[in-house]
Amino acid sequence: MSERVLVQQLQSRADGPVSVSGWVETVRDQKKVQFVILRDETGAVQLVNPATRPAEDGSEQDAAALALTSLISELSTGTFLTVTGELKHDERVKLGGVEIKIGALDVAAAALPETPIASDSGLDKRMDWRFLDLRQRRNNLIFRVQTTLEHAMRTYWIERDYIEIHSPKLMASASESAAELFEVPYFEDKTAYLAQSPQFFKQMAQSAGFGKIFEIGDVFRADPSFTSRHATEFTSIDAEISWIDSHEDVAAMQEELLQFAFQAVKDKHGAEIAELFGVEVQVPATPFPRIPLAEARDIVAARGYEIPRTDGDLDPEGERQISAHVAETFGHQFVFITDYHPEIRAFYHMRDEETGLTKSYDLLFNGVEITTGAQREHRVDVLIEQAKEKGLDPEHLDFYLDFFRYGAPPHGGFGMGLARVLMLLLGESSIREVTYLFRGPTRLAP
Repeated sequence: MSERVLVQQLQSRADGPVSVSGWVETVRDQKKVQFVILRDETGAVQLVNPATRPAEDGSEQDAAALALTSLISELSTGTFLTVTGELKHDERVKLGGVEIKIGALDVAAAALPETPIASDSGLDKRMDWRFLDLRQRRNNLIFRVQTTLEHAMRTYWIERDYIEIHSPKLMASASESAAELFEVPYFEDKTAYLAQSPQFFKQMAQSAGFGKIFEIGDVFRADPSFTSRHATEFTSIDAEISWIDSHEDVAAMQEELLQFAFQAVKDKHGAEIAELFGVEVQVPATPFPRIPLAEARDIVAARGYEIPRTDGDLDPEGERQISAHVAETFGHQFVFITDYHPEIRAFYHMRDEETGLTKSYDLLFNGVEITTGAQREHRVDVLIEQAKEKGLDPEHLDFYLDFFRYGAPPHGGFGMGLARVLMLLLGESSIREVTYLFRGPTRLAP
């Protein structure tokens, strides 16, 4: 087996024999010379072959050269192949200043001649053929950025002695709203539910004495929304920490985490993101601005927008308006909206004894909510009463309440949508663009 060289390694490699593998992006089949643009997971390189055509006078030609020319002429876009040849540095070559003169070409798998999507295909059509859509350099970069973002977050947590957990995705009861549950037939006529969040099990880790934990994993919401920021299955980034004084400790950890992760993305991919997405990665300064919900609603109203919701929360346009205010006033992409009324928060959010408001926040990034965070209620008697206020039967929460019946530390945490962060970081218009395989009310394939 010959050594495979990645395209990104070619510029630093001396002229001479080389073997590269990838897929055909374009073929220019001219009379005297043939050019193939070959792309792999790291970039693209120009391949060149002096064409050998059948002689017009019928004279004999080199059979191998004729066969190679014919093979290149028949290559279709997307064909996967390996080329061995001679690497040559030439500053006149626009694509990286190198090219490879083809010596031999081995087709691993030929592509059908007609590609089902084009550069101007609509989003739904591209989602139908996602594996082809992902061959674009731009889309490849999305998942390199995602990898760097997740790795940086893990690095931040691991360097600070957090424990990573993997909570179950099959549950006996709801962890959030019962209205957004996917039911799954289980053994002996039982019904299981796909986890809407790892919330209960993050809190269990606090009662288990883990102290500081994180999880990056899938969650499921039976939400029939068709917006640009909703999905029925998505990756959630979660953390939970013990011995906090308030939700402020959680917010402080999260803003440090995001600053650390964005710096890693900027360092590794900033130039390429600017080239392909036209976006400059901004590493956020800490602390992020904080605005109580009631004040945020007043600011939005003063900007001329009346929020139609009657529950006291912000709607999507309200989120955009308060984020615009923060950008204009503080020059910041992020803002914590704090002090939510219990009616619009989960039963397990702790309440401030003086104000009656929850010790919780939403984090907005460029006008879109990416996180809900809070201090949790760890006193089991208070937790039971707050569940009853929400119309929940404590008996149905018995396994969860057990976590607090044998002692639990003051704790809190957050959940953050990975796809929303990527979408906003890269200036994309929909989470479908930044999700490997999107799942929504009308999409289960591929």
